[in-house]
Amino acid sequence: MFRTKKQRKNMCTDCPVARTANIIGDTWSLMIVRDLCSGTKRFGELTSSLEGVSSRTLTKKLQFLEEHNIIERTQYSEVPPRVEYSLTKKGRELNTIIENLRVFGEKHKK
Repeated sequence: MFRTKKQRKNMCTDCPVARTANIIGDTWSLMIVRDLCSGTKRFGELTSSLEGVSSRTLTKKLQFLEEHNIIERTQYSEVPPRVEYSLTKKGRELNTIIENLRVFGEKHKK
């Protein structure tokens, strides 16, 4: 979720729920973490899995998650260049949250 500087300044940073929601509180970020819970992915794999996301949005979300140490980006010196994304230790800790969201969604389909 992208917030303005003023919104970030006024956000409650003392609350752990607010801090977490600031990082993964939007659909695309949650879906990226969900996909990476199953292992390392390349940009194209994420694009295919996340129907409807634009390349620009995906790039911005990946950069945001990397800045917050949720994912790591590994670039290989190959031709053509290869970049892979995976969860950091901190990112893997979100697996429980993702699983709980999945269970809740299954339980409450309507």
